[in-house]
Amino acid sequence: MTAAPPEPVSGATALGTSSSEGSPGSSRRTAWSLTGLLVGLYVLSASDKAVFGLIAQPLHDEIGLSSSQIGFTGSAFFLAYAAGSFFTGPLNRMMALKWSIAILAIAWGAVMLPLVLWATFTVLLLSRVALGITEGPISALLHTAAYSWHAPARRGLPGALITSGSAIAKMLVVPALAVVLVNYGWRATIIVLAGATVVWSIPWLMTWRPGPHLATGEQQQIAETVTVPWRRILTTRTFVGCMFVAISAYVLITVVLTWLPSYFEIGLGYSRLQAGSMFAVPSVVGLVTLIGGSLLSDRAVARGVSIRLVRIILPCAGVIVSGVLLMSLPWLGSAPLAVAAVSLAYGLVIAIFPLINTAIVETCPPAQIAGTLGAFLAIQAIGGVIGPWATGFILDSAASKVDGFTTAFQLIGLATAVCAVVAIIVVDPVRDRLSPSGRPSLPDERGK
Repeated sequence: MTAAPPEPVSGATALGTSSSEGSPGSSRRTAWSLTGLLVGLYVLSASDKAVFGLIAQPLHDEIGLSSSQIGFTGSAFFLAYAAGSFFTGPLNRMMALKWSIAILAIAWGAVMLPLVLWATFTVLLLSRVALGITEGPISALLHTAAYSWHAPARRGLPGALITSGSAIAKMLVVPALAVVLVNYGWRATIIVLAGATVVWSIPWLMTWRPGPHLATGEQQQIAETVTVPWRRILTTRTFVGCMFVAISAYVLITVVLTWLPSYFEIGLGYSRLQAGSMFAVPSVVGLVTLIGGSLLSDRAVARGVSIRLVRIILPCAGVIVSGVLLMSLPWLGSAPLAVAAVSLAYGLVIAIFPLINTAIVETCPPAQIAGTLGAFLAIQAIGGVIGPWATGFILDSAASKVDGFTTAFQLIGLATAVCAVVAIIVVDPVRDRLSPSGRPSLPDERGK
């Protein structure tokens, strides 16, 4: 995708003034500084998701939540998250990224605070649903913002850095919140997170400006002339194949977010503080695979290696290995080995997300990147609807919690491995690139 960015529409655009001025070195520093700011917000977003897993057992003890209610609440969040993701395109057209992202960030804190005052299942459920709706568009908007500062062949690494916010949250923020939880109670964790999003918004509003590499759907004149029918984008074999592997992988990610501290505490016998601190273990593996895999992928693409090989086949092979690890849990025989297997499986699965995101945007015009990513991430979130609730149901039905967790992880492993095999067979971003006519592009129309 090498087309030059279009000329700005006369007058102030929805994104603001062009940011391509200045020396290359200065532009590069600005690109990575602003990317770092975007990563910071994704860390907070991931912390908002992960804190529910951290406070699940304290809420169980205080208000008597069952495993099914905890799982249902986790699934309701991701259903709302999926619904909210569909608003990415409209938000991207209606207002500047600067304001849409800031408003969403501040809204997260506001919708979490009622639970501090009224700790009931109803308030918990409504709070998590509201949080899901307001967090839904953020991932696609953050990727869109980052892509505006990075050329197409170099988007794997910035995408991985954003996605690594989830790992960073569990490595650094959640263990810190576990200390807050033990010393000051679960309500303090929510107050800390709510305040952090407000604080983040200050430097964002002061420094953000758009980069030179991305035309967005916010410029209506451009959107009308270089778009393709949405039906064509959403029905390519690349989109559909990536969709299934992403849904199955997201089941694991959301089960880890919702249930992993409980698995460590109840299923494997660790203390509550140990369980909260060990939440970071899978994230260490995930951070290495995310950054390392995406950096190598970008370098390979820049050297002319097949996009299909480095963005699809190799990452999906890792997902197959992850599935085998999860299916082997009953035969590992010790808690440390179980922690290691789940951690490695998580790391191999999470590494695919920035790579398949870049594969998806290869198939659509620049003006439709935000909407395409929003739709893809919304559909992907179906995995979050299925995973936590189904795991809660399995736990309540199992002979023991250990058996319940083992069964849930085995089923997830089987599903991810099968979907990864299918993706390897059917996905080809270069084949499915679309021209403005809605037909597949020739190689020289969009670049290699």
